[in-house]
Amino acid sequence: MSRVFVLDSDRRPLMPCTSARARLLLRRGRAAVLRRFPFTIILKASRPDAQVQPLRLKLDPGSRSSGLAIVNDASGEVVFAAEITHRGEKVRAALAKRRAVRRSRRQRKTRYRPARFDNRRRRQGWLAPSLNSRLGNLLTWVARLGRWSPIGYLSQELVRFDTALLQEPELSGVEYQHGTLFGFEVREYLLSKWEWTCAYCGTKGVPLEVDHIRAKSRGGSDRVSNLTVACHECNLRKGNRPIEEFLKDSPLVLEHVLAQAKAPLRDAAALNATRWALYERLQTFGLPIELGTGGRTKWNRVMRGLPKTHWLDAVNVGASTPDALHVEGIVPLVIMAAGRGSRQMCRMDRFGFPRTQPKTARTVRGFRTGDLVKAVVTQGKKVGTYQGRVAVRATGSFDITTSHGTVQGISHRSCVLVQRNDGYRYERKSAYSSSESRSLIADLSGTP
Repeated sequence: MSRVFVLDSDRRPLMPCTSARARLLLRRGRAAVLRRFPFTIILKASRPDAQVQPLRLKLDPGSRSSGLAIVNDASGEVVFAAEITHRGEKVRAALAKRRAVRRSRRQRKTRYRPARFDNRRRRQGWLAPSLNSRLGNLLTWVARLGRWSPIGYLSQELVRFDTALLQEPELSGVEYQHGTLFGFEVREYLLSKWEWTCAYCGTKGVPLEVDHIRAKSRGGSDRVSNLTVACHECNLRKGNRPIEEFLKDSPLVLEHVLAQAKAPLRDAAALNATRWALYERLQTFGLPIELGTGGRTKWNRVMRGLPKTHWLDAVNVGASTPDALHVEGIVPLVIMAAGRGSRQMCRMDRFGFPRTQPKTARTVRGFRTGDLVKAVVTQGKKVGTYQGRVAVRATGSFDITTSHGTVQGISHRSCVLVQRNDGYRYERKSAYSSSESRSLIADLSGTP
């Protein structure tokens, strides 16, 4: 089962406890709730003599979503799991929109405003804002989890693919090329590139096999640019026929396959641009860091019979993964990056002119937009209990966005703060159970 973070009265992290233990401490008045997401309690007494065992925080960085997991190496227990959804694409889209506004302003019949991009120089190690956003999310949660639990070690999936394992056999030694993890690296690369979909029929959710676009019997090579993934039926029907003959009745599919075969991975490019920056910034925490590859992660996961999810990938990062993992009943926390507000002073219409009044104070009656609140309305047309994110108004009449929609016109007097806005939204997934389907995406018998 998922554990609850525990701090003593001096805010020193103790060993996480079970939910039942946390309820007992709260019921007896020996602890208070510190945070709702993730659920954290703080004891009302100091515990300087408490026995604390260092835990390992594992990271599986991704371009759109990343996995986090806290694992007890000694027992194999997964203490905490989470999946972070990044907003890098939103950051990129917002910057592109702002750039378009600047350029249109320079082109209008107004006074000339020269471009200023040549006046700036990027410092060494500069990263695009969309990439910095991904890094910031991971570093923020490493720091937070380090404050709430006794983290003693870090594990990071540094590279998703070992490029040395993606070359032709004659370019490197056979012993290295066909090691234990060969095929896992190639397969993980191809599955990501083709989005876990059969390249020929578009089927998802079935075991996929590696297929040569140009058959080896017709002069094709083992280079990844000549490899794709296909379901068993399509692989059999194609055989060693030329791709042009096999897809002669589907010209659009043929065009897509040939174009995608040599297309770079955009998400992989984002990971490659940030992997070393993340590693260097993790070193500032002063903890030992274990590095691993995506092939190792997949090998660990498949050998333990676990399905592919972001948080289970994080659990299996690195060679330190225990032989026996206890993941039953784990409820991963879904963390969605939502930003911390906008610096824009007022909203614009489609012509670029202001349509609202400038911003006023951010805090109204002790609340800020984005705070998680609980409102109990006892009279009027909106009688009921509402819990969700609040949008403050200077009048003191707030809007609350719940899971069922937005409720407008709730007085600040009816609102009670549950948790301050910290730039993230939270949801809970269903608990992991061994009875759920464990069909693996990859069929290991089809490795090249």
